Amino acid sequence: QVQLVESGGGLVQAGGSLRLSCAASGRPFSYYSMGWFRQAPGKEREFVAVINWNGGRTVYADSVKGRFTISRDNAKNTVWLQMNGLKPEDTAVYYCAYGYTGTYVYTPSVADFRSWGQGTQVTVSS
Repeated sequence: QVQLVESGGGLVQAGGSLRLSCAASGRPFSYYSMGWFRQAPGKEREFVAVINWNGGRTVYADSVKGRFTISRDNAKNTVWLQMNGLKPEDTAVYYCAYGYTGTYVYTPSVADFRSWGQGTQVTVSS
């Protein structure tokens, strides 16, 4: 089983930036895709971004495209989500997730990930 620990959330004003980190341990990290999802109160968990095993392929939700950047360092077993131009509608608990495969050739969903972190709260004030 892989353990994932997110950090970097917080309270920020609209237009601001945050960088989320996710540290992985317990299973091989570098062979698998990593994703970020978010869940706002009363809503389902939704896809934000995914990065393939070597960082060569990234996919983003339309709502964050051009503002968020996902990256990884396999030597550090860490994946990041750089969030710029934050909006109040970005407010949610953000989760990182460990995939079943090295590269997704489609936009993955919650069911495509086998391990999840505990989440980190991001709150954007207007």
